[in-house]
Amino acid sequence: MKRTLYKNILPFLLIAIALISGCAKEEDPIVPIPEATEVNSFIYKGLHDYYLWNGQVPTLSDTKYENKDSLNALLNTYTDEQELFTSLLYKYEEVDKWSFLVDDSKTIEDWIAGISETMGYDFMLGRIGSSDDLFGFVRYVYKGSPAEKAGVKRGDIFMKVNDQQLTVSNYQTLLLATKTYTLAFATISNNSISLSNRSVTMTAVEMQENPINKDTIFVFNNQKIGYLVYNGFNSDFDIQLNDVIKKFKDAKIDRMVLDLRYNGGGSVQSSIYLASMLYGTDVSKVYAKAQYNNVLQSYLLNEYGAAMLTDNFVATIEKTDKNPATPINTLNLNKIHIIVSENTASASEMLINGLRPYMNVVVVGTNTNGKYTGSMTVKDWDENGDVNPRHNWAMQPIVVKYTNSLGVSDFVDGLAPTFIAEEDFVNLLPFGDPYETLLSYVLADIKGIPITSMVLKSAKIGLRKVVDSHDLKAFSNEMYVNPEKLRDFKK
Repeated sequence: MKRTLYKNILPFLLIAIALISGCAKEEDPIVPIPEATEVNSFIYKGLHDYYLWNGQVPTLSDTKYENKDSLNALLNTYTDEQELFTSLLYKYEEVDKWSFLVDDSKTIEDWIAGISETMGYDFMLGRIGSSDDLFGFVRYVYKGSPAEKAGVKRGDIFMKVNDQQLTVSNYQTLLLATKTYTLAFATISNNSISLSNRSVTMTAVEMQENPINKDTIFVFNNQKIGYLVYNGFNSDFDIQLNDVIKKFKDAKIDRMVLDLRYNGGGSVQSSIYLASMLYGTDVSKVYAKAQYNNVLQSYLLNEYGAAMLTDNFVATIEKTDKNPATPINTLNLNKIHIIVSENTASASEMLINGLRPYMNVVVVGTNTNGKYTGSMTVKDWDENGDVNPRHNWAMQPIVVKYTNSLGVSDFVDGLAPTFIAEEDFVNLLPFGDPYETLLSYVLADIKGIPITSMVLKSAKIGLRKVVDSHDLKAFSNEMYVNPEKLRDFKK
């Protein structure tokens, strides 16, 4: 009976199995997610590891992107490397106004060295009233530049480029996009500006700016005054800077005036050297403290100890490929006058902030820029520290925040001056002239004369600033750290 039942049921079971098998849907094949481009992967990894604000950027801190497929899927949505980079910055152009990416690392190397194609003069552009016509004022001239050779000097006023009046709409084309041009100068009389008969023709050249623009010693109120105009913390000139300080030391100056009004920053190490030249070489004293992102901070503590997070005063300029180790000449000052402006930024502010706990720093000018963070050059390094030869992209992200030895930082509105004073842009006397606006304030304080505000000629004619060279210069107001001890870090 059972055998008959199985015999009768078996065909139906086979048919049911066949039907079920026929109705079963085949699984979709797994499509692998393509690898992201090397450049996109480099951008993400560099910011993920080193960026100061990586914890405030969800895409950099979300653990789901530790999964390779998830990360590749994200990175593959970007075909524009710059767009990817800025999307990963913390409040781009609001908080982070400084991190940048380039497609050729030589761009960063030239910037750090102070090398550019230039006529060799720094300027400001302004206008009068509601007119769109602009007038330029030469603020300083680079040593050995085409501008210096053409006789351009601080205080020169210009109106036309290649016979065209400068305006709000054409100044970038005329001044920045033309390699050779003729500059037509002007004069001011009875509060009005008019063309003069003077003009010069210049051709831009690639050159390195020497940041030591002027150094001199003069006698005022029976005191020897050392005066230094220093326009950038460029490590290539550390030895020359040390020699200037030696000249001041040998002359036994009574007062030191450091003019940083146009100094937008540069090397953190050079800032440490200058601080040591001015204050002293006691290597036990803290000049500045560094704060990195949480993971990088922990790594540095474990790998190098707490000393890695402090920068002390130093006694020696370290040996480089270009220079031997050199003892620092120091003035051992207990008081210094520093001239500043809104162009005074980053490593310059670090110097002022770092010296304040140890000496009387009298600051003359306006609020400084407000830049207390530093960047680092990041390249596409492999596990051995070698750079990927298949592309030349590099980035300069913000990686560190600095405080002084007392923990003072976050001066977003800049460092406030001791005495407020503005530069008179239509009366720019030579650096070191005792009647030059900002220096005259310093000398009044040295003499013990009450300082009162001056009536500026630029105010009388209603001059309104439009832009200056620092606004137009790529990567201005930056300071940077040496990446050697950081680049081996891998999360």
